[in-house]
Amino acid sequence: MRCHLQTATNKLEKSLEFYRQLDFKVLSSSNPALVTDGQFVMEINPDRFARACLKFYQKDWNKELEVLGKHTKINEYPAGHLLASPCGVPVILLTTESPITNKMKEALSSKSFGLTGNFAGVSLESSDMKRSIAFWQVLGFEQTMGDPDQGWVAFKEPGGMGLSLMKPLSCPHLFFNPSLTFFNGKENLAIISKVRERAIPIAEEITHFNKEGIVDNIILRDAGGFGMFLFND
Repeated sequence: MRCHLQTATNKLEKSLEFYRQLDFKVLSSSNPALVTDGQFVMEINPDRFARACLKFYQKDWNKELEVLGKHTKINEYPAGHLLASPCGVPVILLTTESPITNKMKEALSSKSFGLTGNFAGVSLESSDMKRSIAFWQVLGFEQTMGDPDQGWVAFKEPGGMGLSLMKPLSCPHLFFNPSLTFFNGKENLAIISKVRERAIPIAEEITHFNKEGIVDNIILRDAGGFGMFLFND
């Protein structure tokens, strides 16, 4: 796996329990702590310098850095480089082997087994769509849907990670940058009910899209800042 996500925490066990409540599988409980819903892998990092970000693994980044260096500052990072996307979200490019072993990959699935439902990728809000698109394309993301003129573009990278860019003020609800998006259609109401049953904190209950004022979309948030859009799209 070429890319996984990293979230931060000040209490590792509490964060692990948050993901367990969401039916994520713990691949490793430390060094590093890794969890998955079957569709993607999240690293939970208790280091006090850790931030919510995307991590990429590749033997050599020289070609990409030559282009990216013209648009953003490249910072040195242990075994790699740290830079900020035009969205402001950190990106870490590493030249080491991914901690996701072949054994761990066996836990991945063609369908999510997490309570959160069908993972649709990372969502980012960008004030400069043109620069953001160029940035992610350098990292291997290819456009699959949407149009910048419409204020929304979707991408996917070779390893399968999805990414969506939205222009500012597109969403009538809280937007944590970055966020994870899950699209569950009619099943979303049942998922919301289970979230309530398990007393998982809800950051926002959304009725904006429902004419009857029913809460049919919700947003969760983990300790490291990742938002989770559980939507019925």
